[in-house]
Amino acid sequence: MAALCESFTLRGPGPGGGGPGLCLEPGPGRDLVLLTERGRAATLFKISDQKPLGCWSVKHGQILTCPVVCNFETHEYIAVHDDKVLRIWKNEDINLDKAFKATLSADVYRIHSLPQVGPVVLFRGGAARTLDVLLEAPQQEIENLISAEVIRWSGAFMEGQQPVLIFTTEKDGDFFVYVQKPKLSSLHKYKLEQQESAKPLCFTAHITNQTVTLLCLYSKGSVYQVLIPLQQDTEQEEEEGKEEILSKSRLLDLSVSGGVLRGTSLVVLDKDHVAVLGSLAAPGNKPKECLTIWNTKFQTLQTSKDLPLGTSGQLWCYEEKFFLIHGKVLTVIMYKCETSSLAAAVGKLKDSQTLDVSSFVNWNTLGDEELVVSLQSQESVALKAESRMNLRSRRSTVAEQSGTLSVGQLLLKLKNASTYVLETQLRRLMAKAPTPDLQATIGCVVTALTDRCKGNPKYYPQDFLQEIVETRDLSYSLCPDLMAVALEKKDMHLLQICLERFPDIPEEITYACLKAFLSMSEDHLQSIDINLDSAICYVDVEFNDMEVKTEILENGFSAEMEQDMCDTKIPKESWSDGEPCPVGLRKAALLNAVLHSAYTETFLLPHLKNLPAQQAVLFLRYLYYLYVKCSEKVNTTLPGVRSPTINQIMDWMCLLLDAQFTVMAMLPEAKDLVSNLHKFVRAQVRFYSELNKMEGSLRELQRLNLLRESQTYSIEVLEII
Repeated sequence: MAALCESFTLRGPGPGGGGPGLCLEPGPGRDLVLLTERGRAATLFKISDQKPLGCWSVKHGQILTCPVVCNFETHEYIAVHDDKVLRIWKNEDINLDKAFKATLSADVYRIHSLPQVGPVVLFRGGAARTLDVLLEAPQQEIENLISAEVIRWSGAFMEGQQPVLIFTTEKDGDFFVYVQKPKLSSLHKYKLEQQESAKPLCFTAHITNQTVTLLCLYSKGSVYQVLIPLQQDTEQEEEEGKEEILSKSRLLDLSVSGGVLRGTSLVVLDKDHVAVLGSLAAPGNKPKECLTIWNTKFQTLQTSKDLPLGTSGQLWCYEEKFFLIHGKVLTVIMYKCETSSLAAAVGKLKDSQTLDVSSFVNWNTLGDEELVVSLQSQESVALKAESRMNLRSRRSTVAEQSGTLSVGQLLLKLKNASTYVLETQLRRLMAKAPTPDLQATIGCVVTALTDRCKGNPKYYPQDFLQEIVETRDLSYSLCPDLMAVALEKKDMHLLQICLERFPDIPEEITYACLKAFLSMSEDHLQSIDINLDSAICYVDVEFNDMEVKTEILENGFSAEMEQDMCDTKIPKESWSDGEPCPVGLRKAALLNAVLHSAYTETFLLPHLKNLPAQQAVLFLRYLYYLYVKCSEKVNTTLPGVRSPTINQIMDWMCLLLDAQFTVMAMLPEAKDLVSNLHKFVRAQVRFYSELNKMEGSLRELQRLNLLRESQTYSIEVLEII
């Protein structure tokens, strides 16, 4: 199962547009990538913030001739300009002219950076050196191993503790594959079997169990697979002229609804999935560019995304993110890819009298050998059960079968059962002794309940669902339809529990919950059972006469101080202790659950932009109320269980202001609110600034007290300037 998710722009149109001169490499962190623009500059981007952290360019007349890479061991950056000049620098370096420089004796094709062993330099002549060896003698002689051949693709991988370099070359229409181990000075050459009227356009590879799997994307819309065993012999060189011809097998036909996908880029996602970027030419339709994910095990197209603005034909993939040029901008597309499972296929092919061999087998984590053993074990149990059946009456046989039904069989059997029977059987299933797959079983139970809810609008086991979520360690991914059904049924209590317990709720669902909570009337919420522990300790339930303010200054806050520090007088009621909460107690508890949910700013921001204006203002008023309440306490902590923290409040406030900037600037009630918020924050900033000024004097006073010898009683006056 694979899916393409949200997308966003990492970089806008550059000076040269989005041509094929761009190249992307992983940066010194999981959230960082290096973008190299041929001939100009290299830029380090932080993906989650969609902003550059640094940019380095060569001077006029110099040309970057291979992508900039990061040395993961030292966090240094390495570049080559004008084919032979090596540059190494760090984050704090600004001018590349002053960075480390080494002139090499041969032209560099590509630098590959690997963890643990450092970068490996591949020269155009086919020779390779680790960076450490190369820096010991930059002018060392570099041999030419491929004569008149031209390198078309290269990749570096780890096999155990050894780096393995794989590259393909072309000469007179023939393609060759080289497998090289630079540390062992081992090089093996192979010739790729020719394909009539088609040639390879793109290569990619991976190493598994001492075998190189080379994937070739051909011009006629097919992906071929070549298996190359890693040589284990100690021979350093093969006999001259001896070339083993590699046979290939067709892995995938890129045909979609009668059309053929003419791919330009191919990347491996996992052992069962590949992604192909290309142009789909359907009969009678204009060709369109698209990004596709294919399942190589079952030969199926999993998902696709149209790219109407066109691409450069390049595709990169890091940390479950695709990077490509769409139009003239660098676009990031998130994706999810689950390991292929044979359970579904077995379920379709099994005989009706055969027990479900997928019972309690984690198909996603078992290897091939483990899977065979597991299936054999299950089949053995089935045969023994069958032999016992022949010795018993029909009634006992039925009882035996019902007792050994797998989860899938039981749910299928209960599909049309009555509500009482369904819930009784599901409770029994959950009450079984814990097993490694119990959590997945509970997820199946919830899915069965939500499926019945969708099929029968009158059916909704509210108490049962709440009991499951409260007592079981579930996640959104185990029961993805649960919160959608709860939103449809307006089950605010269940949504509150899910928001507090599920760690992986999509931002779209979080936004939908927020919108539902804000739109729900206070009168309707009075009739709903909601957990109030997060809000009852600080939200005013009844608003009586305002309490008299004390003269105690807490956290730098007093109306008199603020009035002195700001030119404009602020309404006293904007922060007084008796100022009522803008929402009721129950709605406040629901909104607190939203504040506690995990999110990624990049993906939540587009949804918040769609929040209706009045709801956005109401939400900001509540966040402002929480902020003032936190500021009244010395430790800036709200009382109660699972109450929002000051960081959560500030993060959501900033996010909401970013998303609703135009609304806040145009609506009169929003203007006053933002103005009061600005003045309140400014007062606190000034107060903490005054405290910082006193910090040095207080430390000096503390030092003097430590140095002073214990003498007779005395009185001293110290003036703090």
